[in-house]
Amino acid sequence: MDNYPLTESIYYILIALRNPNYGYGIIQEVDSLTKGRVVLGAGTLYGAIQSLLEKGWIEIHSVQTTSRKKKEYLITKAGIEALTNERNRIRELLEHGKLLD
Repeated sequence: MDNYPLTESIYYILIALRNPNYGYGIIQEVDSLTKGRVVLGAGTLYGAIQSLLEKGWIEIHSVQTTSRKKKEYLITKAGIEALTNERNRIRELLEHGKLLD
């Protein structure tokens, strides 16, 4: 469990990759999902992508060679598992928070 909890950026990047997506598309999707609350800079995004590739949580889906070798990424089964584990962890937090009601 050394990969948990996920950062909010990683959580949203994984969600954004439920369908093939490229860097700028990920930034736009996260911005849309969070209504501008989570802003991904290029450095943060590409550092996260590299880390997620190394963990096997995402994979390169395709590479467009006609322009600057734009890559599309996609979440893997391991990434879905990590995302599901984090969602379950957050649900538990919310349930325990109800004890204050």
